[in-house]
Amino acid sequence: MGIVHQINDKLTFGIGAFGVSGMGVDYRNKGDDLLNMHTTFQFMRVIPALAYKVNDAISISGAIHLAYGSLDMGATIGGANLGGGQSQTYGIGAQLGVAYNMGDFVYAGLAYQSPVNMTYKRVFDTSFDGQFEDFKLTQPQELAFGVGVKPMDNLKVGMDIRWINWKNAKGYKEFQWKDQWVIALGGEFKPTQKLALRAGYNYGKSPIRGGVKDITPNKTIPNFAAQFSDFQIAMFNLIGFPAITEHHITLGLGYEFTKNFSIDLAYEHAFNKKVSAADNTNTLEAQNAQNAISVGLNWKF
Repeated sequence: MGIVHQINDKLTFGIGAFGVSGMGVDYRNKGDDLLNMHTTFQFMRVIPALAYKVNDAISISGAIHLAYGSLDMGATIGGANLGGGQSQTYGIGAQLGVAYNMGDFVYAGLAYQSPVNMTYKRVFDTSFDGQFEDFKLTQPQELAFGVGVKPMDNLKVGMDIRWINWKNAKGYKEFQWKDQWVIALGGEFKPTQKLALRAGYNYGKSPIRGGVKDITPNKTIPNFAAQFSDFQIAMFNLIGFPAITEHHITLGLGYEFTKNFSIDLAYEHAFNKKVSAADNTNTLEAQNAQNAISVGLNWKF
């Protein structure tokens, strides 16, 4: 959801609320092998922003990111419930960007998004003593570059490249997530003035990697009393937060009913991906595929 207001010929203000990420699993009553794992993670941003038109070709922008997060990490080991329930917290970050318009034919943009530090209170008991420990989980910094071409009035094609710095973000780096380069391609064709047809493709190598894992508990996670082995970390990633899908396609359309009101529909498919990890005696495998449908309503004042 967002609102945009042009203050004058050079200055534009906007504010939006966006669900940035979210995932979770529920393996309760599915057997001890899955640790009765149940997790949920939700992260959203409210972003007030200003854009300034330097000249006909260049614009610059800045934004504040007011972040909200909700995390639940539940598991049962040896009959003990180690989850502390849903924990909610807030954070703040910033974004800077520059856009270039070359004669309404080639468009380009560069944006930097700062990390957002979050601390979720009393989420997990690693020492089996009934004391739930805090978990620091930073939404990582990102750098993105995009370029678009408009060869005809009714055709647009674009490409984005985004770097996501998981391996230096608190929480994610301790759980051994790797950095991502995400590439997105998309296009929009308007057969009529009112109808827009869209399609896209997105690829990002999974930040969670598999392979053979060390079984020695010697990895420390801030605020957690216990130490973990590589295999235990891989187990928590693959069972609790399997963010492993890599290839996505999207299809969509937009229709303008009036000059003020329009609707956007979109379908996304994430292709199945498998990741496995093993120690000396056990092998763990996770796979994930998803479908999503979204609807957007737009009103121009």
